[in-house]
Amino acid sequence: MNPNRSAGLLREAIVTVGVALVCFRLHEIRSLKDKRKIVKSLVEKSRSRFNVTVAEVADQDVHQKASIGIAVIGNDGRVLNSLLDRIIDFMDSLSLADLVSREIELINI
Repeated sequence: MNPNRSAGLLREAIVTVGVALVCFRLHEIRSLKDKRKIVKSLVEKSRSRFNVTVAEVADQDVHQKASIGIAVIGNDGRVLNSLLDRIIDFMDSLSLADLVSREIELINI
């Protein structure tokens, strides 16, 4: 039986995955060690507060830039979009770096 069909009908999406890419500009960073300290703080504080998956996903060797990915899963896209917005706003409110860009995408499965 096709897993996408139930009783001959196409199944509606029951899982929504929300992902965000957040880019920050880091000022007065003299080494990758300094950068890692800031990124670690952003990642760990967000993980702890919101219980979501957060990781640095690109630009690991660029001193002045941090690209952080966030992933959440649920069954209501509006709730996930709101959660991702709150996480990004929280990261920005820590004032550890300047928020440059934010992208959010929701994927229904």
